[in-house]
Amino acid sequence: MTAPTDTVTAVYKVSGMSCGHCEGAVSGEISQLDGVSSVKAIASSGEVTVVSAAPLDEEAVRAAVDEAGFELVGRA
Repeated sequence: MTAPTDTVTAVYKVSGMSCGHCEGAVSGEISQLDGVSSVKAIASSGEVTVVSAAPLDEEAVRAAVDEAGFELVGRA
């Protein structure tokens, strides 16, 4: 999948995800942030790829991950 050139793709490391339900919880919270067009969480690697219209505030992403019950480690 190729992202359009007017978007920003960021990869974050999230600890604690172990299954599809975890992926869905994290994706669901992050997808509610303004400007986010897609979220792909992968429990096995702990990586969450976020495509958005503009760079996201890392604290907003951290809050969304916390709301899902997991911990944002940082950018991958």
